[in-house]
Amino acid sequence: MDEHTAEFQYVNGQMRESFRDLLADFEKRNAHAVSLPNWVLNQAYGPHPREVLDQRTADVDALGTVIYFHAGYWQSRDKSQFRFLAPGFNALGWHTAWVNYPLCPDARMTDIVASAGKALRHVAAQLLERGRPGPIVLCGHSAGAHLAIELALEQAEGKCRSTPPIAGVVAISGIFDLQPLVQTSLNQRLNLDLASALASSPSQRVGPGAAPAVFMVGETETPAFHAQSQSMARLWQQHGNMAHRITVAGADHFSILDSLTAPDGHVARTMKSWAEA
Repeated sequence: MDEHTAEFQYVNGQMRESFRDLLADFEKRNAHAVSLPNWVLNQAYGPHPREVLDQRTADVDALGTVIYFHAGYWQSRDKSQFRFLAPGFNALGWHTAWVNYPLCPDARMTDIVASAGKALRHVAAQLLERGRPGPIVLCGHSAGAHLAIELALEQAEGKCRSTPPIAGVVAISGIFDLQPLVQTSLNQRLNLDLASALASSPSQRVGPGAAPAVFMVGETETPAFHAQSQSMARLWQQHGNMAHRITVAGADHFSILDSLTAPDGHVARTMKSWAEA
């Protein structure tokens, strides 16, 4: 297949033979993680069957709360596949919430973003009720990175307010310009045309006043994924927002996740700085 096609850059070229074993390992780690105490699973934040989230409290004095949006090109996967990350965040002092959201083709992109906003407001309201309204960090992977950035932009525009507000965003291997996806097999379920893809692209709406962000990509991901993160980091900075771009050495689209909770890693240090700001 021609490596210059969108299908290669966003679908075939992202695949790795190692994914089968890596995802199987994730499942083992998920089972261990969910066997630990202090979980509340499948708490509804809206009427849709997929408007549910899991929460686990920090193991030590809390810095704040991480709200995590999973990958899956807005059409697949589930929060339960990424619970293995929770203990690492909890050990660093973060409460965590793991969000499911409606999927395409049953939901439109605008519906998914709206659900993400409901999840954010639900968690924020609970934090206030429990008397621990520390900072909120949004963390999203792939499609989830798109959702996290959309919420950060909505907050900057005054459209999606939460108390406490978003203190920072960790956007992992994100897609922020959706127009290339119209040319791929992914669009069989996304049902985007060029106009709706443009309207759903946060790269078209970056403005001032947004929370600081880290844009991450794995070294071995396709050039399109590198370009997506590079472009968004540049746009973020051009509008006066703080942004860092990180390329994780040797990482692919899924192995990159193991770098998130390294105690001495850039993400952990940056998130702590957001909490202390």
